[in-house]
Amino acid sequence: DGVVASNLLPFGTKIMIPGLFGEKIFVVEDRMNQRIGDFQIDIWFPSSWQAKQFGVKYAYIETLR
Repeated sequence: DGVVASNLLPFGTKIMIPGLFGEKIFVVEDRMNQRIGDFQIDIWFPSSWQAKQFGVKYAYIETLR
């Protein structure tokens, strides 16, 4: 829980997605396929069903120091 994949941000970067998850903190711990590009993130869910229910969302992210 709290893990995201990103091709743009370095491993260990902490981010928040306030519009979708409030003040929950996520950590970049994985990369995505290069064809996806740099400006998307993938949020880890415990099951593929939960991921599909969440779907694709557009939101601003905040990086934390």
